Amino acid sequence: MSAPVLLSCDKESEVITPTTSTGTTGTGTSGSCTVAPTETEGPFPTKAPASYVRSDITDGKSGHKMTAKLTITNTNSNCAALTGALVDIWHCDAEGNYSEYGGTGMQSTNYQSVHFLRGRQTTDTNGQVTFTTIFPGWYSGRATHIHVHIYNANGTSLKVTQIAFPEGTGSAVAAVNGYAKGMSGYTTNATDNVFSDGVTQELATVTGSTTAGFELTISLGVAA
Repeated sequence: MSAPVLLSCDKESEVITPTTSTGTTGTGTSGSCTVAPTETEGPFPTKAPASYVRSDITDGKSGHKMTAKLTITNTNSNCAALTGALVDIWHCDAEGNYSEYGGTGMQSTNYQSVHFLRGRQTTDTNGQVTFTTIFPGWYSGRATHIHVHIYNANGTSLKVTQIAFPEGTGSAVAAVNGYAKGMSGYTTNATDNVFSDGVTQELATVTGSTTAGFELTISLGVAA
């Protein structure tokens, strides 16, 4: 794996070991087959997702490289891999800003004319899609997260949800340390208005380091 783009104020590299809730998977408790929670799509959803069919969504944004591997399963078929599903993801950059928006009180930096950190892929026979991106930054009121919208092959919406990141000592969130912003004022999963009811079914496994890059994996169940 190639080295990520590093910002001058980043901390030294820390090796991150897999972090997840004991006895759980991305779709609920061990051995279960559970539909992923529905979460808000806004306030910065992709405006024309079909226009961004691509696996590398970096678009030149600086940050620690991250590979995101999502596995989509069908809860109506004992959580078998769901082939041919359309998976959109989007998230903020290292500074906490979204593309396609800005110039308002909600986000002062104007990125309305660009489309970084947004993309769509179709699941393979293993129900998997892979994106190359950067580790997300954070913004006021929210923990580190990635938005996900899953459709069936015909374009019918199946699920809008979000991915949460493990926190605390030894986590990737701690190693990245908020990029230039640091962690002062950071909202944890427990106090986040989306994740405060629990992240068991939305918590990814994140491994890697700030120098080698990170790998995120998660399994999400939908009723297809």
